[in-house]
Amino acid sequence: MQCDEDCRTAGFGKTERPVGWEGDGELSRVKLVRHCERGKPAGTDRLHLQALSHSLTLDCNIYVRSSQAGERVMASITEFLEKRLRLKVNLEKSAVARPWKRKFLGYSMTWHQQPRLKVAGTSIQRLKAKVRTIFREGRGRSLSQVTKDLNSLLRGWMQYFRLAETKGIFEELDGWLRRKLRCLLWRQWKRSFTRARNLMKRGLDKLRAWKSATNGHGAWWNAGASHMNEAFPKSYFDRLGLVSLLDLLRQLQFSK
Repeated sequence: MQCDEDCRTAGFGKTERPVGWEGDGELSRVKLVRHCERGKPAGTDRLHLQALSHSLTLDCNIYVRSSQAGERVMASITEFLEKRLRLKVNLEKSAVARPWKRKFLGYSMTWHQQPRLKVAGTSIQRLKAKVRTIFREGRGRSLSQVTKDLNSLLRGWMQYFRLAETKGIFEELDGWLRRKLRCLLWRQWKRSFTRARNLMKRGLDKLRAWKSATNGHGAWWNAGASHMNEAFPKSYFDRLGLVSLLDLLRQLQFSK
């Protein structure tokens, strides 16, 4: 996808047939139809949209230079799809906006002059929702069992988002996942005596262990506190076998 420096996105919602789509389905091979000067997509007749299978539903982003051009293209494309091809455009999901405010196939873009691919915010929220479901189901299970379920989810998710070029979000998610696991442990321990005993087993001195176990704060606060980070550092979860999204991304990109 190519985008001018001051471009905006006319992002169309799902239609009953793919619009402006070429290639074998990979994001890196998507070619979007560019608009001509009058606002009508160039090469529309060459796409042979009528011959495409109606069993597919795809999103389409069109990049133009200004918001006025975006509004013009939006109206032109919508009229073409609905009146000539008799397709239904989802107007609730269609909008004219900056590229970094829209998503495409789960990805978005940064706001820089040379934009880079990043994971869209909605994709991150969906991942977190699935992770929370695993943790709700895992309150009575061991940490290794929960980690095994997490790894299956994380590997598949990371395989799809291997094209992402911004790595900060993966480091944040790694830290969030480790905190969720520490939180699960704290909840499973329940009693102050059990918490103090387990903290001492992990190397904390008796005074600090008891002070931490009886601090009166909730599980999430303790999961991010220094005593739990010291007792269960990243190396502990690495030995447990927890997948690191950042490390997995590097492996996938290195193996290209």
